[in-house]
Amino acid sequence: MLPLYLEKLNPNELQLRADILSRMLEDCRLCPNECDVNRTAGETGNCNSTDEIFISSYGPHFGEEPELVGLYGSGTIFFTNCNLACVYCQNYDISQLGVGKKISVEELSDIMISLQRRGCHNINLVTPTHFVPQIVRALLIAIDKGLEIPLVYNCGGYESVETLKLLENIIDIYMPDIKYSDNEVALRFSGIKNYWNVVRAAIKEMHRQVGDLHINRNGIANRGLLVRHLVLPNDIAGSEKVIDFIADEISKSTYVNIMEQYHPSYKADEFFELSRRIRMTEYEKVLEYAKSKGLNRGFVN
Repeated sequence: MLPLYLEKLNPNELQLRADILSRMLEDCRLCPNECDVNRTAGETGNCNSTDEIFISSYGPHFGEEPELVGLYGSGTIFFTNCNLACVYCQNYDISQLGVGKKISVEELSDIMISLQRRGCHNINLVTPTHFVPQIVRALLIAIDKGLEIPLVYNCGGYESVETLKLLENIIDIYMPDIKYSDNEVALRFSGIKNYWNVVRAAIKEMHRQVGDLHINRNGIANRGLLVRHLVLPNDIAGSEKVIDFIADEISKSTYVNIMEQYHPSYKADEFFELSRRIRMTEYEKVLEYAKSKGLNRGFVN
């Protein structure tokens, strides 16, 4: 199976998408923050980014879901900054403090090719939302250099449907978080408005584009939706409502990684509700609820 960007699009169509996305930087509305700043003129919005690309690291990653990792790893590119401001972010030095180095679009394309040459099964774009135009421009160059592995869009779920539609037939695997099922909680702990409304619309659009996760005969994912949900202490995330949405409005065949690794990081200790690890009983309750709703992919039954 060819990646969608080779199967469905030609270079002219990709260039058109890249041009449209690049113009969106001039009064930036790439994500639902809709900051309306001119990033091409050096202005920054909530993501603290201009039109210059910053990354913190790249390389084969073996800590992702097994269906992404395979034998040779997921080819991760960690982008600096973020369109969310989570007070408990475990990668806060990258996402909130801006640790990283500037690279060009040409260099980004070279990184993609280098990851493919190292045998990685995919290009895993981590926190890509605020650099979508630059990524598509880099993809055009990388295709000319021989790129032919799937693209993974690894994001926080706070995505604009307008932008996602411009990524149709470019992204093979969408891997969003669903962080919360309550808008006020999202505003308090991640500094974003209307998250629950936004993430539901975004997930529906992602699923419309790529469907349920498809895994090839070698056990490697090559297309589809993979949802992550981090269980938070004191049911801050509203996990059962998240599960209801996935099972009832997306698909019971959705691959869902229900994660248990929360620990207080960054500013979490300033919030009583977030100041401890989750209890195993809290995690198991979410697992059991997911099973009761008919979900069965992505976690141990």
